[in-house]
Amino acid sequence: MIKTSGDINRIKNAIRNSLNKDVAVKVNLGRNKYVSYKAKITNVYPALFTVEPYGETLAKTSFSYSEVMCKSVIIKTI
Repeated sequence: MIKTSGDINRIKNAIRNSLNKDVAVKVNLGRNKYVSYKAKITNVYPALFTVEPYGETLAKTSFSYSEVMCKSVIIKTI
């Protein structure tokens, strides 16, 4: 699991180390609604990273590092 410690540089390094690896993604949609899926981190940029889910139901999505830091998005390596 990628630990959130409040330091955004640690989060960036942890996600950069997980590039092209399988991860489990859990996204908070609000009002106690969550979406969980398995995916692969495909690209890492200075302000965000992209995730490509397995299967055809979900599309490629991008998340910011602050969403991981605020725990709106939880990334776990598989």
